[in-house]
Amino acid sequence: MQPPRTPPRPQHTARRHRRHLWPRLFGTGLALWLATVAVTLATSNPTLLPTVILLGSFLVPVTFVCWAYERSRTVPGSGIGPEALFFGFIVGGVLGVLGASLLESYLLRQAAFVYLGVGLIEEGVKAGVLMLTARGLASASPRDGLVLGATVGFGFAAFESAGYALNALVTQRGLDLMALVQTEILRGLLAPVGHGLWTAILGGVLFAASAPGHWRITLRVLLTFLGVSLLHALWDSVHAIAAILAFLFTGTYWQAQLLEQGRVPPFTPVQAALVPLLDFAGMALVAAVGVGWLAALVRGWNRPAARRT
Repeated sequence: MQPPRTPPRPQHTARRHRRHLWPRLFGTGLALWLATVAVTLATSNPTLLPTVILLGSFLVPVTFVCWAYERSRTVPGSGIGPEALFFGFIVGGVLGVLGASLLESYLLRQAAFVYLGVGLIEEGVKAGVLMLTARGLASASPRDGLVLGATVGFGFAAFESAGYALNALVTQRGLDLMALVQTEILRGLLAPVGHGLWTAILGGVLFAASAPGHWRITLRVLLTFLGVSLLHALWDSVHAIAAILAFLFTGTYWQAQLLEQGRVPPFTPVQAALVPLLDFAGMALVAAVGVGWLAALVRGWNRPAARRT
């Protein structure tokens, strides 16, 4: 006869629950957002619209920050605590959006390289916010820089998504709830491979070269900043590139004539179907480069630890 099993210790159970917080957070938030959208559609109550916008804009960024934090806690010596994450997400997100908006308003004009300017400004602002957020850390590893960088990036993405959702909602014909829902779904799906990914890469490289409060802008840090800014610019310009490629592949004589006159011709049915496919392919390519870059960095950080063990 086997002896009765010893029940798990309470602290082990609590630790296991904490490690699996992010799926419950995402599932609960998604259910609440869907319920709010359904009630808003059924009642046409505009009072619920801020709830739809905030839940939809913050759900995926907050979930990914929770996931990254839970994974970082399993690494010995992690210096990132909840206070730093909260500051980086909320304060960093707001300051990042405000700073980027001011700089873009005063420094950018409509030109061929406007997307590159947006990438440089927004990634530069997020890097500054990241360094401000990390001032109070006694010590930090490249993984901490990755987590804190992702947190600042996701905070920026959440507040930016809320603005895009509001713009989609308010149209000349009135309030368009379906446009709002579509915008939040699209930005939620794309959030993991956008701002959070780019700032995570830069944060990891910056922390690997520096100590919090004693920053060293090495050549590698500078090249990383330029690299993530270029990924950002390519991401923003994917639709314009897709339209250009569609005209190059399937353009007609009358479209070429309009382009020579400085006018943008309408798409043919074939081009209208081709552009979304090129859009998707372009975003997938940029996302794959970013994810591959981050994976290569993490493997490089893991090698010294593996050799020590």
